[in-house]
Amino acid sequence: MRAFRASFLIFFALAAASAAELKVRVIDPQSAAVAGAQVSLLNNNGTVLHATISKGDGSTSFGNVPNGEYQVQVLAAGFARLIISVTAPRADPITAQLEIASASEVVVVTATRTPVPAAESGASVSLLDAAQLQVMQPIDASDAIRFLPGAVVDTSGQRGGLASLFVRGGDSRYNKVLIDSVPVNDSGGTMDFGVVPLSEVSRIEFARGAQSTLYGSDAMTSVVQTFSQTGNTRTPELRFGGDGGNFDTAHGFASVSGARDRWDFNFFGEQFNSAGKGPNDDYSNSLQGANIGLQINRSALLRVRARHANSHTGVQGEWDFNNQPLLPPDADQQARTNDLLGSAELTLSGRSGWQHRLVGFEYNHRRENEDTVPDRGCDLANFIFLDCPFHAVDHFNRAGFDYQGDYAERRWTHTTLGYEFEDENAFVGDTTAPPVLHGLRRNHAVYAQQVMQLKRLSVVAGGRFVHNETFGNKFVPRVASSYLALRGGQFFSGTRLRFSYATGIKEARFEESFATGPGIVPNPHLKAEENRAFETGIEQSFLSGRYAFSAIYFNNLFRNQIDFAIIDPTTFTGEYENIDKSFAQGAEVEFRGHVFRQLSLDAAYNYASTQILEQPFAFDPQHEPGNPLIRRPKHSGSLLLSYLGSRWGANLGGSFVGRRPDSDFFVLPTPVDHAAGYARVDLGGWYAINRHITAYANVENALDRRYNEVVGYPALPINFRAGFRFRVGGE
Repeated sequence: MRAFRASFLIFFALAAASAAELKVRVIDPQSAAVAGAQVSLLNNNGTVLHATISKGDGSTSFGNVPNGEYQVQVLAAGFARLIISVTAPRADPITAQLEIASASEVVVVTATRTPVPAAESGASVSLLDAAQLQVMQPIDASDAIRFLPGAVVDTSGQRGGLASLFVRGGDSRYNKVLIDSVPVNDSGGTMDFGVVPLSEVSRIEFARGAQSTLYGSDAMTSVVQTFSQTGNTRTPELRFGGDGGNFDTAHGFASVSGARDRWDFNFFGEQFNSAGKGPNDDYSNSLQGANIGLQINRSALLRVRARHANSHTGVQGEWDFNNQPLLPPDADQQARTNDLLGSAELTLSGRSGWQHRLVGFEYNHRRENEDTVPDRGCDLANFIFLDCPFHAVDHFNRAGFDYQGDYAERRWTHTTLGYEFEDENAFVGDTTAPPVLHGLRRNHAVYAQQVMQLKRLSVVAGGRFVHNETFGNKFVPRVASSYLALRGGQFFSGTRLRFSYATGIKEARFEESFATGPGIVPNPHLKAEENRAFETGIEQSFLSGRYAFSAIYFNNLFRNQIDFAIIDPTTFTGEYENIDKSFAQGAEVEFRGHVFRQLSLDAAYNYASTQILEQPFAFDPQHEPGNPLIRRPKHSGSLLLSYLGSRWGANLGGSFVGRRPDSDFFVLPTPVDHAAGYARVDLGGWYAINRHITAYANVENALDRRYNEVVGYPALPINFRAGFRFRVGGE
């Protein structure tokens, strides 16, 4: 017995001696820590033995690794994939220094809900990283997204005006928007990008095409996702600054962040105020937020995030039609928003290829739009509705739970499984014309996706089953593939062919499902709006991947679109029904790359041909079948040139939009039926005086163009801001 115990102890000691801990620290090209990178340990056969993510200071580790030869794979959004060969045991930590990705190798997350090189994602994805956003200094999301390929942003007026996004001929409600994994659309897709501050955002990802398989309702033509900055310095870092400009603009911000031992944190705040141009054009927005991470143990990471934004906007209304001020601006209309979102995310990993991600979230949105004085005319008896008093309210609350499981069987294959529950609760209406309606929906969904890289062929296939309390049950499939047809040489360095087919869905808005009152009959059983979407194209790389040219053809058929239908022509009583149908096809052409290490270029041209196929209750000649969809330009484009050096940075952004159909919606006796084309050019730059002080300046609409993004709402002329930011502590 004693001999057995001795043998057991000797065996245990030898096993412990032959197993060691491998420590990894992930850093960027400037040696700053990279949080949230997916780090995997693989054997030489490509089998994933252990997968984890880096914490705030960029570190992670693998425990009880037997002696032998291994590979460490690192995937971090915005960088190139990194693979390091290692030998265990190893006493010193492995430093995984990421490199800026070539045009076709950049890692993205939104396309597959897990890090993957863009060329293998089967989707058109663009991103803006923290360095680019720091040069651009956008006040709101619309100021940044407009310079991404395929995006057309229409803002109703100037700062704080309702800003909508149109992608691939789709409606402005066809975009799923997530902030730190929390969906922030109104139920049914309504989203105002003009009041979403971007302070302390580490990156924006923009995936074009139908993405409802992974993201559910509203992801009919795109997904926009932002991610908050994480504290990453062992010594706490205080950053603060401010700037000012014309139109009485004042802007200030501050943050304190750090990462030490198991904790990382980032607390931040921002305040922006501007008087705008002309009467009732003031805008203010304040932001407070936090991002806190805790490494519970080697296999569990908890992250809690919160953001609160509060805005106030003066609304001038329609008054200046393509440089013709035919009406006075509205002197008293006001819009207010108050948004609070929070999430808790637990990531679990272990000694296998499995990772589990559990997220609980809540988003509370309050919007009010009020006009109390009919200063521009209101005479109901004579059908003059130009400026009638109203008080529109929208109090929307979305809470839910997500589970996502990822299993990496091999380096070349990856499985994703998920379940989502969502509770949507809203009060919507006009307090001057009661009742204010209340609606409640509880929705469930399960989804699965398989990603495979088979030599030259990449395949992404998945499906989602949705149970929605309005439209019932729905299955949403997606399949995408890309094939490396020619490897090429140094100049022509890879020719890749792409194809995808998908279905997008959008649930009804609460106003459409639950609206009631004089002349309106509720319809709680509306079907989901649908998009049958496919795309195909080619991507050609040049000069060992430094540059890439892509041309994508897309084809969207929008069905079961919801519109108001008159059911009693005597009393004009009606209800919302699935009666409309439309079509969009076109092409996206993009050229991107690195002129040299610090200088990147992304130029794109978009063509979109749209047509209304069915709209039986069109109230405006422009909405009759055969006409193009309003506010969708046939021709548009974007340009973003960024220099990001160690001592200074600069950018040139261009957004080019052609003539497009639009409507004044009977405001004028002589209808306006289009908006003229325009070019908006923005400039930005910063210079580091020393490691603690940086001067910066930004100029928007640098060409001082006078134009309408939405008919009747003049855009802000040339405006500029300049200031300083300060840094204390850190590394």
